Amino acid sequence: MKEVKAFIHRGRVVDVIHALEDAGFGYLSVSDVKGLLTALSAQEQVYSMELGERVTRQIKLEVFCEDDQVDRAVQLIRLHGRTGQSVAGWVYQSTVDRAWPIDGRVDND
Repeated sequence: MKEVKAFIHRGRVVDVIHALEDAGFGYLSVSDVKGLLTALSAQEQVYSMELGERVTRQIKLEVFCEDDQVDRAVQLIRLHGRTGQSVAGWVYQSTVDRAWPIDGRVDND
């Protein structure tokens, strides 16, 4: 199993999520984060007291999928996350060693 993590502009996240869902990807997680992507507009930027500089409000999207689905997930994120900038975000892939459902049962594995 793989985790595909992407940092993308807020204005592109809806299109990315719809494309992934339409392609059958169901294990998605979306978080608001602050980072150093180049802002598309002043509305995306906020001043970070912790960092002492302007940061961009962006989205961290996490997709969990089988190994043979990774290329398709990355392709959809890169296609639908485009903004016209040379770098509109980043996509990372990691291996997930194990996953468990939270199902209410108690077992000792």
